[in-house]
Amino acid sequence: MQGGKGAGATCMHTRMGALPCAHPRPGDRASAGETGGSVPRGWVLARMGAGLRAGWEIPAHPVAGVRAVAVRVNPPFRPQNGAVPGEEAKRDENIRRGNWGNQIEFVLTSVGYAVGLGNVWRFPYLCYRNGGGAFMFPYFIMLVFCGIPLFFMELSFGQFASQGCLGVWKVCPIFKGVGCGMMVVSTYIGIYYNVVICVAFYYFFASMTRVLPWTYCGNAWNTGDCAGVLDAASNRSGALPTHNFTRLLNHTLKRTSPSEEYWRRYVLQLSDDIGQLGEVRLPLLGCLGVSWVVVFLCLIKGVKSSGKVVYFTATFPYVVLTILFVRGITLDGAVSGITYYLTPQWDKILDAKVWGDAASQIFYSLGCAWGGLITMASYNKFHNNCYRDSIIISITNCATSVYAGFVIFSILGFMAHHLGVDVSRVADHGPGLAFVAYPEALTLLPISPLWSVLFFFMLILLGLGTQFCLLETLVTAIVDEIGNEWILRRKTLVTLGVAVVGFLLGIPLTTQAGIYWLLLMDNYAASFSLVVISCIMCVAIMYVYGHRNYFKDIEMMLGFPPPLFFQICWRFFSPAIIFFILVFTVIQYRPITYNDYVYPGWAVAIGFLMALSSVLCIPAYALYRVCRADGSTLLQRVKNATRPSRDWGPALPEHRSGRYAPALGPATESALEVQPLHPEKVRSEDAGLARSFSAEGLLPPMCRTLHLSLLNFMKFLPSPPMSQSL
Repeated sequence: MQGGKGAGATCMHTRMGALPCAHPRPGDRASAGETGGSVPRGWVLARMGAGLRAGWEIPAHPVAGVRAVAVRVNPPFRPQNGAVPGEEAKRDENIRRGNWGNQIEFVLTSVGYAVGLGNVWRFPYLCYRNGGGAFMFPYFIMLVFCGIPLFFMELSFGQFASQGCLGVWKVCPIFKGVGCGMMVVSTYIGIYYNVVICVAFYYFFASMTRVLPWTYCGNAWNTGDCAGVLDAASNRSGALPTHNFTRLLNHTLKRTSPSEEYWRRYVLQLSDDIGQLGEVRLPLLGCLGVSWVVVFLCLIKGVKSSGKVVYFTATFPYVVLTILFVRGITLDGAVSGITYYLTPQWDKILDAKVWGDAASQIFYSLGCAWGGLITMASYNKFHNNCYRDSIIISITNCATSVYAGFVIFSILGFMAHHLGVDVSRVADHGPGLAFVAYPEALTLLPISPLWSVLFFFMLILLGLGTQFCLLETLVTAIVDEIGNEWILRRKTLVTLGVAVVGFLLGIPLTTQAGIYWLLLMDNYAASFSLVVISCIMCVAIMYVYGHRNYFKDIEMMLGFPPPLFFQICWRFFSPAIIFFILVFTVIQYRPITYNDYVYPGWAVAIGFLMALSSVLCIPAYALYRVCRADGSTLLQRVKNATRPSRDWGPALPEHRSGRYAPALGPATESALEVQPLHPEKVRSEDAGLARSFSAEGLLPPMCRTLHLSLLNFMKFLPSPPMSQSL
């Protein structure tokens, strides 16, 4: 819309919405010489009949003799979010869908999502196994060229469209199966992840005692092979034969620790085979119910409630890590454990397996392709600086992994010093570290129940931070897909329904064979399928939708295009690294085992079916979309299925500028609020004309409607000549 010299370009607000454009400066007025009289504050001049040109002019039909009218515009808003320096303010609040209360809530939620159990029980083990400090080099290389770019891509993707992992694929409808695959993966992970949290709850409650139950061997569940460190020490001090203690030190690898027997024979009551489900472990079932109730209550109002909870759940684990670190480095043998953790073995840096492990750890640790990053970013305000957030969150995640390694290996070094063995003999990963090795090391500390309570409380909080996002991913995808007011008002019921279904599907994992199924899901449901999903997402956005289009979208959202480094990574480096991870995963594949138990073939087949179930969503939906697309030939159908939907773009009308500006029709034109430049003169001319019509009796009753319409039209009769600058 064009105005006088002093008015500048302004937004046009109608009853149908607002056209996005720059706002006028407060107090700007057109000069009297241009208009024949000044334009009141809050009104601007606009041409009539020029049509909509680049979203700036009024799309009104020409009226003879009427060259310009004044159009009311809303006053400019104060800048919100501070994300794009120098940009005029816009309404960023998505009242219908909701937003984060502030930007700290989003950052903390994303940190809690990315920093999970794998940072504590997987990264330290990978680090010492792959060359200690030498592993850090490929790890940070993969972070820079793959981790941060993918993280930024998913955050910007969700934030631009303000949609979950399904709704964002309006950008290229044929690839909506990628979003379906993300939902399937999040479902699998959400089921077994909460079972891990429930076991942490169980140990947390069991630690609230004077003596930890896995300290000694003299319990009903222990066997004759049990040999505890404290048991041996007490036997040696009690004038008993010392050959038992010597045998313990010489056969540390073969011994059965009290913590291992507590885990296998008491907590799990482990069966001999994955097919022997046995009975449901009621204590674990109760803890599973507690964990799901906690997750539901924290998400009862969506991001509005979870955003407040993460102030504690995302920060307190760092307090616990610091407490355990300070306690650990004061113990004998802690330095040897940390040295073992960090000492570089540079010969391993040329091993492809080291680079593969580094890439895989970065990829899985950041939570790429789960759908959670897209979902969390979709609740951001449109102009939030997600570029800055992606760098902060990614670096925080990796720094936490390194920091957790100091905490873990300081305690394991102390334990190895106590046993007189090498650190490698007591190091473990996964559930073996969290529920066997580390709990046993804690029994050697004074006031061991206190340290145990802190450790398992930290595991609970780390798990909940990830679980919040997994559940919200599913709920948001369902609500966005249905998208009507009815489902929006009942989002809490959707959250409850998903939580109940998740609880019911998790019950088999609390049986005596539950740990077998949990590890099967962990190894197959969220392994190479994530790599395939992420690779296809990169290709769809960069090469089907078009990298230039996506870069323009980011520039419209952030006020600047993505840096050249990220443009190159998205188009070349990141897809290549993802493909490398996929090849590495296939080459390094080994049949799954749990300690000495080898999974049968039918169980492995189920694992592959779980992995394929998420990947097959992509071609299945693509085929469905092509069949439903318009076109007389297959090529036309494919082209139509890959074009962005009409409603693709920013969610709020205020942000739909440029190629996303709505095309205005007659309905929108009739909603414009216009006013002549000289209302007093128009009113006097209207009254005089009406009197003349009435005096001459020219309007019979049948023409009263025409009379009223004519009066409205005559408001726009010609005004005195105006400046050609209009």
